[in-house]
Amino acid sequence: MSEGLSHDILALLGRQRRADDALAIGGGRDPVFRTPWRIAEAGAAALGAVGLAVSDLWRLRSGKPQAVAVDRHAAAASLRSNTYVRRNGEKPVAWDPLTGHYPTRDGRHMFIHTNHPHHRAGALRISGAAGDSKEALAAAVAKWDGVALEEAIAAGNCVGGLTRSREEWLAHAHGIAIARLPLIDIVKIGESPARLLASGDRPLSGVRVLDLTRVLAGPTSGRVLAENGADVLHVVAPHLPYQAELLMDTGHGKRCAWIDLRDPDGVGILKSLIGDADIFTQGYRPGALANRGFAPEQVAALRPGIVCVSICAYGHEGPWASRRGFDSIVQNVTGLAATQGSLPQPRNLPVQALDYIAGYLGALGAMVALARRVEQGGSWLVRVSLVQVAHWLASLGTVDASAGVADLPDRELASLLMESDGPLGHLRHLKPVIEFSETPAFYAKPAEPLGTSPARWV
Repeated sequence: MSEGLSHDILALLGRQRRADDALAIGGGRDPVFRTPWRIAEAGAAALGAVGLAVSDLWRLRSGKPQAVAVDRHAAAASLRSNTYVRRNGEKPVAWDPLTGHYPTRDGRHMFIHTNHPHHRAGALRISGAAGDSKEALAAAVAKWDGVALEEAIAAGNCVGGLTRSREEWLAHAHGIAIARLPLIDIVKIGESPARLLASGDRPLSGVRVLDLTRVLAGPTSGRVLAENGADVLHVVAPHLPYQAELLMDTGHGKRCAWIDLRDPDGVGILKSLIGDADIFTQGYRPGALANRGFAPEQVAALRPGIVCVSICAYGHEGPWASRRGFDSIVQNVTGLAATQGSLPQPRNLPVQALDYIAGYLGALGAMVALARRVEQGGSWLVRVSLVQVAHWLASLGTVDASAGVADLPDRELASLLMESDGPLGHLRHLKPVIEFSETPAFYAKPAEPLGTSPARWV
């Protein structure tokens, strides 16, 4: 099933099956972990498509493809990659204690996300909580009807979502809008001559990537490109909130720089970097960077032939397109959490499948577009969102979750892990999942803290 799904994903981007494709997806099938959703199949299919896109770029360099292999258990583990990170033997704190499900006055549940300080403060303020404890927030939420609080939180630029059933979501205006969209798409946004890849001994050698993303999905996309040889410059602003512990999962192989787009000098620096970039990935809400002068078409005008990748929560169409969201919220509003548990007792999935798969797809689209640039020229825009991934995952159907495990056996998990030493200390983390016959994936440098490197190309 997974190999066929990989080719189905690639077909959405216009890449048809080739006679010399060599993709093998093996290992145990769903359920791997205790979830009814086919997360191993989905993760392996997305990674298999990525592997074939890497093979295509290697074919353009060397004249020959390479064999690609993905293990389903490793793919499933990669969808909770951040939970396996250890820093100097300790597990980093990943969730704010206020994040979670809260019953509402009308017998529903709200999932409220408070990992960023301003979202935490906003949830307490908007709900009318009498204190800053979980108990105070619960008491406040219990005075609201679910939809009313969901709308108030969205209007206040904070993050939360009402837990819905699948049927409710598919009847919702935004659910209807997203159901019309493909899992991923690619559109031409400008003209430019065909351009060969820079010389090098890895599939993405010489490819320069500007990674303007945060949290998991976007940074995961950049990590996949880095592990196959790209020069990835991860750019964030000092004033924006960032869960820095996630760099221990997504920062491998990258350099990290500060740029503040509120400062004219920062705008100038970013424009200069774009002038020598191949890929521009952004993970902000649709329109957020456009307001700063960096809409995809504006970026393409600065650098004809660039590939722009947009990764967001709710997609580029529908009434919620500009709404803030994270994997955990999208799980709840789309009915995935209600199926994981029940509508009266929702539970989030044991993986963050939407984030990681969206990241894999962002990298996939970027590489397919790069191949197009080599063969036909042009500037390209790749679009993917967490909610589109949720719809696709749900379309794969469910399995009996009872045979799943809480985690992989220690011996199996150990074979998927690696260790590295760098500015963030001694890290244990997952190694690249996709296996290649000619160009094994690896991280050329360890993860580094935000702002460590200068905002310039090497």
